[in-house]
Amino acid sequence: MHSAAPFTWLRTFGCFICLFFSSAAYLNAQGGRWVKIATIGTAPSVAETKEPQKLVDQVIAFWKGRLDQALPSKPDLIVLPEACDRPGRLTIPELDYYKSRGDRVQEYFATVARENNCYIAFGSKRQEKNGDWRNSLILLDRQGRVAGIYDKNFPTIGEMEAGIKPGFETPVFKCDFGTVAGAICFDLNFEEVLQPYVKAKPDIILFSSMYHGGLAQSNWAYACRSYFVGSISDRGTPSEIRNPLGEVIARTTNYFDFTVASVNLDYAVAHLDYNWERLRALKKKYGETVNVHDPGQVGAALITSQNNNVNIAQMVKEFKIELLDDYFERARKFRLQHK
Repeated sequence: MHSAAPFTWLRTFGCFICLFFSSAAYLNAQGGRWVKIATIGTAPSVAETKEPQKLVDQVIAFWKGRLDQALPSKPDLIVLPEACDRPGRLTIPELDYYKSRGDRVQEYFATVARENNCYIAFGSKRQEKNGDWRNSLILLDRQGRVAGIYDKNFPTIGEMEAGIKPGFETPVFKCDFGTVAGAICFDLNFEEVLQPYVKAKPDIILFSSMYHGGLAQSNWAYACRSYFVGSISDRGTPSEIRNPLGEVIARTTNYFDFTVASVNLDYAVAHLDYNWERLRALKKKYGETVNVHDPGQVGAALITSQNNNVNIAQMVKEFKIELLDDYFERARKFRLQHK
């Protein structure tokens, strides 16, 4: 580290994130780009039946019950698990179920999005016009329209043997609150999916899955400087929301299969080297309207603006704060100059 100055002054700023169910009035009184995110981690449970139509009805009824828990918090974005529109155990041929399902579950989610003015991202097995099947993450906007589709780049070998075609694109979608990108389950193991997002730096990565991924979730959040929202179909495994430093800021529990957190997307990540005095000066001028969060151990800090008139980009420019990626790039160039 360039300076041995203690971390004490940083810790006194407190965490910038709201870990409680903030009221709309409270959030609107602050500056920043706030978005309220809900994640639900569970899979549809249905009664055994041989009638495909009844299975679809039960799946829709199941998600109505789960969504009714989160909707009173008025989220801007709801994230649901991989293949969430399919029962975990089918008592009929899979193709019969999907023929009956058609777009019915998606249409239900679209109605919820429209009536509650929120985005919904959900995992679904879908068939393209050419007959190919994909494992996809579908993003619906506040009007219930399709805002983007991410196709799983790395289906498991078993999935591909069963006919699932892999995707080869890593799109970033624009929402009215910021940008989002998708990943599904096995994707979390592959740099081919991660690295395009490292370059794009979406505000939020949406992860619909049947497995958790462990430390890979934190790695993705930190590498992309992005919030990371995981929705895991196994209720016994926590679904979590992470900040761009990889820290868990909200998670489901053994009692509740959903969680909600309000996060501020007007943020930047900076290294502490060469920034100690600049960060002190920033805090001195803007006081409680700027937060500097030090997670410890990594030498990086998360800076967020809650100022109604000055956003984080303006603050960074005003105090010449060197961002984390800029600092690392400067170190690379300096290294080459001194070989």
